[in-house]
Amino acid sequence: MLEDLSVVGISWRHKGSEGLHRYMLSEDTLTEALREFADRANLAEVAYLATCNRVELFFARTVATPSRDLRPLIYEFLTGSPAEPGFAERTLKAWQGEGACEHLFLVAAGLDSAAIGEVEIAGQVRQCYETALDSGLCGPRLELLFKESLKIAAVVRGETDIGTGRVSLAEIAVKHIRARMAHTPGTTALIGISPMTERAAQSLSKARIPLLFVNRSASKAAERAVDYDAEFISLADFQTDPPAIEALMSSTSARGTLIGSSVLERLATRTPSGQAPLLIDMAIPADIDPTACAQLGIKRIGMDEMTAEAERNREARLIEAAQARELVDDALLRLHDRFAERVYGPLFGVLQQRYQHTAQVGVKRLLKKELSGLGDEERAAIETWSEVLARRFAHIPCLGLRGLLYNGPDGALDAFLNGLDPEFADELRQALKQAVTPKRAIGR
Repeated sequence: MLEDLSVVGISWRHKGSEGLHRYMLSEDTLTEALREFADRANLAEVAYLATCNRVELFFARTVATPSRDLRPLIYEFLTGSPAEPGFAERTLKAWQGEGACEHLFLVAAGLDSAAIGEVEIAGQVRQCYETALDSGLCGPRLELLFKESLKIAAVVRGETDIGTGRVSLAEIAVKHIRARMAHTPGTTALIGISPMTERAAQSLSKARIPLLFVNRSASKAAERAVDYDAEFISLADFQTDPPAIEALMSSTSARGTLIGSSVLERLATRTPSGQAPLLIDMAIPADIDPTACAQLGIKRIGMDEMTAEAERNREARLIEAAQARELVDDALLRLHDRFAERVYGPLFGVLQQRYQHTAQVGVKRLLKKELSGLGDEERAAIETWSEVLARRFAHIPCLGLRGLLYNGPDGALDAFLNGLDPEFADELRQALKQAVTPKRAIGR
């Protein structure tokens, strides 16, 4: 059950946000790559989560999974090259069993983010789950784990104040843009259709800041622009002939630089204020060439700076996070029972059916031979009685199995006895007590 679940990954804590791009898989070939890796590693289920703060694989093992520590294999899968001995173990973090479940709960609830309580992460976890479902790589264990993690994320947002205020990296970006607009009003360009740009658009629109949506697909940019009564332009046109803007925020999944030195030079000469434009790059790898920005003297705020600012805000939110952490702990306590019911629930049903089948066969034989002269009402009464008795008999071994599955070997006996009729339970406890009580030697 839980012990078959694992998580291996890397976050901004180890490499910084902008260093994560080396570990990210191409979206174009993601499903095929995950399927091939699952076959190679003999994994039953696999899901891939990539955000601006982390890259992680969630998976369920099988008896054929070759190693307890798959970090070297996963490192090679993510980066495309094998690691030196011990390097993968030092670089990638690993969680297993309940620890893996706890980790995903904390991630989905925004408690493991650079910005404590960030709201985008729940949507990213949902997308990870849906992608695994669509690819056929999400089986019963990961499905239940992701559903429960999204539930606890919703509970945390609903029952605590951890999601209020500036807790999103997008909101931190908005803070910088609004500060710039207070001094040099103008248009802000948003490159890419992503949760980050969507949240930024919502906040900037409320502040009545003019927006320009930019995307590879002009039609998608137009669809988003309609929602905010904004302008739009294709990425190609923006690169060829950039309009006059004061700020730019970019968040795409492109594998290479979108805004290079030639575009930056033209942007710098066209700002209405005459000042260098504000550039916020929330993409991994970078959308805006950091080297070109340094050479041209244009300030670029990248993901490392964003997460560093978010880290400085973490301490102020830890008190609010305490209540959220309690909710996560409560959900973890219930998770064992949910997994046992999901995985082993059919076993109890089959056991009940087997007892009832045995009773039905016996009653039919009895009614056919020894009690053949009974009327229909008497026959129906005996059949009903046998079904009830079969269910009662099946209840006893089911209790023992549930106790073993939910409480482990040490707690199974108590769980079993607590579910029985009190008088019967006392008889069994007395019998057990007599069996383990030392007998006195004769003559003493």
